[in-house]
Amino acid sequence: MILGMLGAIWYAPPAVFLLVLGIILVAACIELTDLMLLAGVGMSRAAAIAGALAAGVAVAGPGATSGFLLVGTLLGLLLVVLATRKPAPDVPAAAAAAVFPVVYLAVPLALAAVIRDAWGREVLLLGLLVVWISDTAQFYVGSTFGRRRLAPAISPKKSVEGAVGGFVAGVAAMVGIGRVWLPLVSVPVLAAAGAALVALGIAGDLFESLLKRSANVKDSSALIPGHGGVLDRIDALLFVIPGYYLILALLT
Repeated sequence: MILGMLGAIWYAPPAVFLLVLGIILVAACIELTDLMLLAGVGMSRAAAIAGALAAGVAVAGPGATSGFLLVGTLLGLLLVVLATRKPAPDVPAAAAAAVFPVVYLAVPLALAAVIRDAWGREVLLLGLLVVWISDTAQFYVGSTFGRRRLAPAISPKKSVEGAVGGFVAGVAAMVGIGRVWLPLVSVPVLAAAGAALVALGIAGDLFESLLKRSANVKDSSALIPGHGGVLDRIDALLFVIPGYYLILALLT
């Protein structure tokens, strides 16, 4: 999956890149609705997919210059809840769940296309590489030296030592590669940005683990043999990409 994303980021025309993101979004929506159902929160799969795709177009589609479609999408999803539910204790949770795929999935993935269009493929790839390098370091450092659990109730395998290794590797990657792909940004700022992205990546990973724990499942799906589902592959990025967009908007 990572190799496919690398190829799409580097070579795909904008329309094809949006299509790739759309496919990932649909798969992630299916997994998320299944997780929510297992956790006891009913959500229409069709409405979730349609709303997420519409929101993605609103954020990153051709000529997307306002929040008109995004606001309309959120309103439409709430109207679906109104039209399909009767008074019950779980209605507030169902209403929140209706807009959750837009906030959690659609906007972050669409912002990947926005970053690529506004700052270039190198800058988008830089943010993703920081996360992937950090994740790899967290795994190997944690496996070798991990003693203290970072969040035992949510993700028992994550360790403080692994997180430290991830911060070191992620910041080093941001500084080393960023000096080439973001040459106008100073080393201290690159280091701070790298640390922020690593922190967001860890938070994104833990957040998805929280969802899975709440649904009492190990993986979001079995779509990718040996690696779980799409959500398991992009969980860190769902927090990193919006944060990266804000950092880039502030720095450039």
